[in-house]
Amino acid sequence: MSESSHCQDDFEEPDSTADAAHPASARRDGRPIFLIGMMGAGKTTIGRILARCLGREFVDLDHALEAKCGVRIALIFEIEGEEGFRRRETAQLDECSLKPGIVLATGGGAVLAPENRRLLKERGTVIYLRADADELFRRLERDRTRPLLQTPDPRARIRELLALREPLYEEAADLVLDSGTMTAAQAARALVNKLETTETLS
Repeated sequence: MSESSHCQDDFEEPDSTADAAHPASARRDGRPIFLIGMMGAGKTTIGRILARCLGREFVDLDHALEAKCGVRIALIFEIEGEEGFRRRETAQLDECSLKPGIVLATGGGAVLAPENRRLLKERGTVIYLRADADELFRRLERDRTRPLLQTPDPRARIRELLALREPLYEEAADLVLDSGTMTAAQAARALVNKLETTETLS
């Protein structure tokens, strides 16, 4: 039976705070799948559904880092600045990316460090979830939890970040999916089809 047959049209979304691992019996031992892209591109939401489709464990890198540090990402930024946060992010990525068969949603800026891009490309299949600046702003305009968007003009900040990061996303990616016009379930099904077509799941 095709993997995509397990990916149904409708999903009951999991609690946004719950990232519990799937039982060991439900995991796949294939190559890890790493989702990259801007904040608001859908990495966590799509990643959870994709992991469910494939019977894999899902990990959100930011949530894993918060669990290890015991504080929110915003507080890490406040106390240690972006540089301190990025150091912690690299260490967490190094740990999480060694887990076999996971679906890992990275933070939007994880690709900034060359070491992170190396870890991603060497250890798994990297998928860039692409969305344009206007769509990202539409999704994020009421979100007050993003430290990098706490500016007088968040729309301009999104454009600036996207211009800086997009070449790095494209450099790191094995596959690209335009997620801006899809629901999360549609995007997950499209990813399963892409992965099967490229024989990444075999």
